[in-house]
Amino acid sequence: MYKLILASRNKNKIEEMKQLVAHLGIDVFSALDFPDLEEVEEDKPTLEGNALKKARYVNQQTGIPALSDDTGLEVEALDGAPGVFSARYAGENASYQDNVLKLLDALKGKENRAAQFRTVVALVDGNQEWTFEGVCKGKIIEDQIGKKGFGYDPIFMPDEFAETFAQMDPNIKNLISHRGKAVQRFLEFLEEEELG
Repeated sequence: MYKLILASRNKNKIEEMKQLVAHLGIDVFSALDFPDLEEVEEDKPTLEGNALKKARYVNQQTGIPALSDDTGLEVEALDGAPGVFSARYAGENASYQDNVLKLLDALKGKENRAAQFRTVVALVDGNQEWTFEGVCKGKIIEDQIGKKGFGYDPIFMPDEFAETFAQMDPNIKNLISHRGKAVQRFLEFLEEEELG
């Protein structure tokens, strides 16, 4: 596997992945390099389902091994919501801020603030499919703190830390985050494949 295409148009995500696989000598492409690729609707009931759907489509269209991910914030007191609907929790075209405010409102008066971010990364190469999962446990705080990151970062404080994702040095966040852990499992798999 010397080529990889990311089923993403997110420039930050693309750059991060290029850096992570640089030592393996893999050429990384993205959906930006293939303007004819359509946006894939994330309509599956699970993170795994959405990640696989995006990776399958991009692999079928390009013939290049495809990598995709889906992430959800799962809040204990809300029976795992917003989960697979995290990006559109406050509605189809909701902003990050709309989603954060809706979540804080849903948790008003609740003592249990336990939550976890979960990312599933899917790799599809023809008939072969693999998934890699990463989880970061923490809690939802009552007020937004910090300006870094995106999404729910200003209200998510990971266990054993005294700052939110939005306050954290991005390098530390990448080491402990759900996406960081899922990508690390993927990289370990790639390194085994390269050596195997």
